[in-house]
Amino acid sequence: QVQLVESGGGWVQTGGSLNISCVASGYSSGGRNMGWFRQNPGKEREGVAAISWSGGSTLYADSVKGRFTISRDDADNSVSVVLQMNSLQPEDTALYYCAASRPTNRFGLTENSYTYWGQGTQVTVSS
Repeated sequence: QVQLVESGGGWVQTGGSLNISCVASGYSSGGRNMGWFRQNPGKEREGVAAISWSGGSTLYADSVKGRFTISRDDADNSVSVVLQMNSLQPEDTALYYCAASRPTNRFGLTENSYTYWGQGTQVTVSS
């Protein structure tokens, strides 16, 4: 059974940094693109960052380019994904979700590029 578990969320001051992590297990990590999404109540979930199965390609939402960095570390039966977030702003406040694709999913930053989802970790930015 595929499981994605996020961690590392919390409160951070405006301008600060925070790393959030996701461990995906229960399947072979081969061919799995990974992504981070975020959502606030009453709003649609938006793609934040994605990394291809090889780690060779990344995508970022315009709002986070230059501030966020996604990385991955693959093992035989699991993959760890980290979203490093710098220069955080109040508008970055959201519930952040980790997502994993199937090998057949097209690489991208939209929800339909992913099949498996975590439960989310809350990130709150304020002064």
